[in-house]
Amino acid sequence: LRVLTHCNAGWLATVDWGTALAPIYKAHRAGLHIHVWVDETRPRNQGASLTAWELGREEVPHTVIVDNAGGHLMQHGQVDAVIVGTDRTTRRGDVCNKIGTYLKALAARDNNVPFYVALPASTIDWTIDDGVAEIPIEARSAEEVTAIQGRVLTGASEGSIASVQLTPAGSAGFNPGFDVTPARLVTTLITERGVAAASEAGLRGLYGDG
Repeated sequence: LRVLTHCNAGWLATVDWGTALAPIYKAHRAGLHIHVWVDETRPRNQGASLTAWELGREEVPHTVIVDNAGGHLMQHGQVDAVIVGTDRTTRRGDVCNKIGTYLKALAARDNNVPFYVALPASTIDWTIDDGVAEIPIEARSAEEVTAIQGRVLTGASEGSIASVQLTPAGSAGFNPGFDVTPARLVTTLITERGVAAASEAGLRGLYGDG
């Protein structure tokens, strides 16, 4: 089972099992052969650092990929499912997650790959209907785009953390932290109370009036 995930939604981000990584951990511990494609998740690289680190500690086979490789892998039949988390979920099932999630959902739809979103009830905002129109998106520091941090591999500073500029001096950067994936692109919502259709009826079937 080849699963693609985006950003970090494991026990580092939440507690215990996490959200999107919980089904992966449970499948692995149940003895299922599972491999995870880990999006690097630019610009903060939560996938390449946090998710990859977690999966390594859990001994789950995984490969870190650049963010834009997911669609290519789907086209070539290398992804069986996508599982992501969500920071905010509207009452009709739109999900707000790390920037780049929407593009994965589009690629999944085009290639008939199921796109699952794992969430706890605490992420559901019953006051919001249209996530694209109503959820404000944080614009973070442009320096996260124009520079990158990493561990020095060689030389006197080996092992230390350094920041390296990626862009020419004077080039501007724009850094939205999240995007919204409309409910129509979500195959199923996975919650602590069971699975639900990405719709208001589906969520209220599990949570009533919230």
